[in-house]
Amino acid sequence: DRSSAASDVYKRQMLKIGDNLPDFSCQDDKGNTVTQDDFKGKNIVLFFYPRANTPGCTAQACNLSENYDRLTKAGYSIFGVSADQVKHQSSFSNKFGFPYPLLADTQKTLINSFGVWGFKKFMGKEYEGILRTTFVLNKDSIITNVIEKVKTKDHTSQILDL
Repeated sequence: DRSSAASDVYKRQMLKIGDNLPDFSCQDDKGNTVTQDDFKGKNIVLFFYPRANTPGCTAQACNLSENYDRLTKAGYSIFGVSADQVKHQSSFSNKFGFPYPLLADTQKTLINSFGVWGFKKFMGKEYEGILRTTFVLNKDSIITNVIEKVKTKDHTSQILDL
């Protein structure tokens, strides 16, 4: 079966606990350049989502936004990532008032280096896209947790209950 073989390849390439944050550079929703240096010395929640302003992505991003104080009190800095253009990330962020940056990884640098691009199925059709995945990194930029089965409406609990 092609789809399971393909997803196995992607799963092997996905970064895992103990891996280091790869080098990257992309713009956030405000047009600022963000690189791996911006993550140094911080505990990071880096959540990859398929597309701005879609129902699941909105539920996930809003859950993190609604619980932003809990997450920051627990010591986390939050960053969302998709392949959307800066203007789409900006309108998504402005529409819902997200208190954290959304990275516009239009070149798929982070997406590919984290291994979150793969085959997906929706309504019986197979296509390639971003696999909704969250990575938690420590202050040394080392991955300490990977959440592959994201609960969009209760994602904060998945992060805080580690």
